[in-house]
Amino acid sequence: MSDVVMFLAAPFVMAILLVGIHAYLGLHVLERDVIFVDISLSQVAALGASISLFITSDEESAYGIGCALGLCLLVALALSLLRKFERKISQEAIIGITYALASGMLILVLDRLPHGGEHLKTALVGNILFVTWPQVLQTAAVYGLVGLLHFGFRRKFWAISRGQEKSWMGDFLFYFLFGVVITFSTHHAGVLVVFSILVVPAALACRFTDGVARRLSFAWIFGLFGILAAFLLATHFDWPAGAAIVVTLTSSFFLILAIEMCREKLK
Repeated sequence: MSDVVMFLAAPFVMAILLVGIHAYLGLHVLERDVIFVDISLSQVAALGASISLFITSDEESAYGIGCALGLCLLVALALSLLRKFERKISQEAIIGITYALASGMLILVLDRLPHGGEHLKTALVGNILFVTWPQVLQTAAVYGLVGLLHFGFRRKFWAISRGQEKSWMGDFLFYFLFGVVITFSTHHAGVLVVFSILVVPAALACRFTDGVARRLSFAWIFGLFGILAAFLLATHFDWPAGAAIVVTLTSSFFLILAIEMCREKLK
């Protein structure tokens, strides 16, 4: 039992960090009605990391992370610039097209790399069970800085997300910080895991609670319990942890909604 606890300690702390920042960002994403911006930027970050493998075999290197971050931030800049055209072209459509482009390019890149199939699996669901404490501390420092900036600009960010204010610089700063978070998250957890952690807890929180504080508390609690259950299932059944997280969170989402629908019909 103690061996399992020691093995899961670093991954669970990483999960706390992931849920902590993504539950909050998920509320912004739902307010902005750009649900797929996360999975789009995650795919772009995965593409950048894969491109770096032509030069270095180590995705953990400064070059690997820099390549992923640079490409992700370039797309974040483009999204903030293109938002002013959303009356003519839906921003969600632009985000979806970006995801399709990044996905296609990722497959083309991985097709030219040794063990491309394994890299694709890692890009989708990550290797969160094998994160190390130095990686946890590095991620905590990055998320902490992003969290402080979000706290400092919270009123402006919420006003923009709710459509109460328009600001290109505010949009760019939001997407810039979002891109930084997504780059590190995707590196450790993968595209699908990051998307699930971002959207599922926030969506349920918006369904059952009101107010930012209550929604955030709900999303944090649901996300942490969901990931802990996924870790235990993955350890017991020898499942890939990333896939277990995705399936546990998303199936819980639909199960809770089904129970709520039945409860409402019985009233």
